Amino acid sequence: MVTPKIYSRPTVRQVVFQIRYPNLFYLESKIGDIQQKIMRYFPKSELIQRQKLFLANVGPDFKIDPKDVEDTSGNKIWKFESKNNVVLNITTNSLDMTSEFHKTYDLGDDDSKKFKKVIELVVGTFAEITTLPIINRIGLRYIDFCPLPAKNNQTIKQWYNSKFPLDKFEIGDAQAMAFHAAIQKSKNGRTYNLGYMESLGKMTPDSKNIDALILDFDGSCLDIDAVDCLSITDDLHDLITEEYHATIKQPVYDWMEGEGEND
Repeated sequence: MVTPKIYSRPTVRQVVFQIRYPNLFYLESKIGDIQQKIMRYFPKSELIQRQKLFLANVGPDFKIDPKDVEDTSGNKIWKFESKNNVVLNITTNSLDMTSEFHKTYDLGDDDSKKFKKVIELVVGTFAEITTLPIINRIGLRYIDFCPLPAKNNQTIKQWYNSKFPLDKFEIGDAQAMAFHAAIQKSKNGRTYNLGYMESLGKMTPDSKNIDALILDFDGSCLDIDAVDCLSITDDLHDLITEEYHATIKQPVYDWMEGEGEND
């Protein structure tokens, strides 16, 4: 088992947390109280009116499947943003946070750098003010951009326990390659869903020569009591961490320590 630690050059690029819950028709009357409680961390705010599909009369030959037609009532999104660009969106049936700032979930002495602390603030406030009893789905997703110094099978085998069919294809010849699996895992008496994806990409959007192996971990749990939200999020993080460490090899740890050429 790899000892958890904070690396000087982590591979995590983005982390996303989401809960889905039954439509809270009374949420609009509570949103001001929620905003007041989280304003010190999320000082920026705006209300977004997301319009649903509107169909005009386009003639007798144009046919639409009725199941694809939505009403035009719209859907309000209360959007909040922190000084370090963590984005929080709240709707009547979902809450999600996206961060490219946080590189640690709960390690270290600096609470301001821990993603778990933001989850505790937001979910704790939301559950307290809305008296939310149940959650339909909790999701935690990590996207890592991992170094691939040379785009060939030998290098990827040295650096990763890749799921790519390397005995069949040479990745140096690949214009695109991806692997995806959806599995279930048990932890602490609960069943969790875990999505695992590998794909080829670039370390940064503007880097034409620096290749990357992109690892995408998407964990979720369904139908839980709201009071169990944080413990289940901890379990999801542990499952994702275990899968991450089962995928990378020693050269990646060395790279994260800052050894080798900087990208």
